[in-house]
Amino acid sequence: MLDIHIKYFNELSTQELYDVLQLRSEVFVVEQDCVYQDIDGKDKKAIHVLGYKNMKLIAYTRVFKPGDYFKETSIGRVVVAKNERQFKYGYDIMNASIQVIKKHFNESLIKISAQCYLKNFYSNLGFIPKGEEYLEDGILHIAMVKC
Repeated sequence: MLDIHIKYFNELSTQELYDVLQLRSEVFVVEQDCVYQDIDGKDKKAIHVLGYKNMKLIAYTRVFKPGDYFKETSIGRVVVAKNERQFKYGYDIMNASIQVIKKHFNESLIKISAQCYLKNFYSNLGFIPKGEEYLEDGILHIAMVKC
């Protein structure tokens, strides 16, 4: 089980922010071989969900209220360190993020932009594909919603 920390941007310490950006870069830029602008200016609007194991950040998401990313509440930058994925921590960090949306925004409708190869993972969490697949930063994605 992960030790979950929930923080607004201005509550993140310099070390926490560094760890978040390092984990996102390790996975989204290096592992997925995708050159894109990870630091997109949206982190300041997000609630950050950090998952620790043995005091090391291994999982993360950012959560947005309606209108800050999509019209609906949303979860993005879902990431688990490569060497920790076999423990299914993706479910822990996503369930924590869904609870953040319920608690902070009193919303149940959530929209995500999911990498297509993770469709089954998100379906197991109650998300349903909507529309056609599309390229985002050179990777196939699909919109998915959870009610």
